[in-house]
Amino acid sequence: MARLDQLIDRPLPAAKPTLERVDACTVPRWRQLYADIGTPWHWHDRDAWPDEQLAEHLARPEVQVFRLVAGSSPSAPAAGAGPNAHDSIGFLELERHADASVEIVYLGLHPSAIGKGIGAWFIAAAVKQAFAHRASRVWLHTCTLDSPAALPNYVARGFTPERTETYTTRIRPS
Repeated sequence: MARLDQLIDRPLPAAKPTLERVDACTVPRWRQLYADIGTPWHWHDRDAWPDEQLAEHLARPEVQVFRLVAGSSPSAPAAGAGPNAHDSIGFLELERHADASVEIVYLGLHPSAIGKGIGAWFIAAAVKQAFAHRASRVWLHTCTLDSPAALPNYVARGFTPERTETYTTRIRPS
């Protein structure tokens, strides 16, 4: 997505989630969010990163971490009943690259938040955050291990698939 006006926005869903930036994200906090949100989607590529490498990455000004918190409407998960003790229902990591593009490195919803209109709003919120980070364009990768709704939702928000790749990976048992 090259311009913010290409975004097909979505209004805040009835669940009224809140996107919160995790300033000075610590390694344990990041790992907890990554595991809580990413495990159902087989996110394991950064499990091998040593704490020092991850800390250096998170300390870079080009990296921003956010969590999506459940709202307080009757359709939202009850406090304490979310996917973790912090009631995070989503995770977002943005990274600004040298060419001024901003990559949506991770964007994921806990399965308990799927089917409530939160995903479409979350993608739109992520794009807005990326352009607020002075992006020349916003881009991401998705794969068949993501929710089946992921790619159609990205396209519905205004993203255009650029290419497809085929590769094989081992899936760790959850």
